[in-house]
Amino acid sequence: MASFSHMVKNQIIESLNTPKKASFALYGLLCFSKVVSEGEILFSTENAEVASFLKSELERICKIKVELADADKRGHQAFNISLRDKNARIAFETVGDFRNGLSDKSFPTEGVRYAIAGAFLAVGNITDPNKEYHLEFVVPSVDACNDLGLALLNNFSILAKHTTRKNSEIVYIKESENIEDMLTLMGASKATLEVMNVKILKNVRNKVNRVMNCENANIERTVKASEQQIEDIELIEKSMGLDSLPDELYEIALLRYENPEFTLKELGEALTPKISKSGVNHRLEKIKAIANNIRDNGGM
Repeated sequence: MASFSHMVKNQIIESLNTPKKASFALYGLLCFSKVVSEGEILFSTENAEVASFLKSELERICKIKVELADADKRGHQAFNISLRDKNARIAFETVGDFRNGLSDKSFPTEGVRYAIAGAFLAVGNITDPNKEYHLEFVVPSVDACNDLGLALLNNFSILAKHTTRKNSEIVYIKESENIEDMLTLMGASKATLEVMNVKILKNVRNKVNRVMNCENANIERTVKASEQQIEDIELIEKSMGLDSLPDELYEIALLRYENPEFTLKELGEALTPKISKSGVNHRLEKIKAIANNIRDNGGM
């Protein structure tokens, strides 16, 4: 089964449906290749669709023959595309000057989003939103991090963060709203909807859990209060007999003793005539006071 990140990349490729969009995406792909120099461009990926997209666009735009080589990575499928010497220089000259960067003012504004999409195809990853909200670019240098971060902030008001992991520079986003914006601007609108749906379901589950926790806490309080009330009633019965109580207290004491699971509201509704929760609580407080008086006098 394809990962969520794999599906996002396939959606991005599907959205690059015009030569202009694909050209900008190719720029982003090449900018974030494993090796980028005037004498060599080396790109490696485990996604067959990304490798195929890069190969076809290089051949279309740069008019060069590109070989797609299998590269085994610890038993995982992987593909390499290597351009050397003349072909690397042709790619540089045809696609653009990679050294300017995405945040450079000379870079066409309308092309930034597709170049960022290309960068994601090259070095991007997104975690399944059912697990956590996390989108990242594993870029080759701090300068590349700054370039990508500035391009996102200046063009789309998306604030990305930076960290270092195992000698790699990471540009990452964890806020669900920013991840939704990122997916949309890169052309993965179906994935955006999926993240939104997951967030809605998480919110519903959290709300249900809060309600359940509240109900469980209320039940626990009711049980503890009922146990104390029954203890008071048993003490009064042992010390002076329930029939010594006024009729209204005798009635509620007997009802509570026979129905320890009842809430105050249920106790009130079981009386004839019915009384309110506060009325029930008032009577039980009187019983409690009588029981405490017995305790204070040594059980007599």
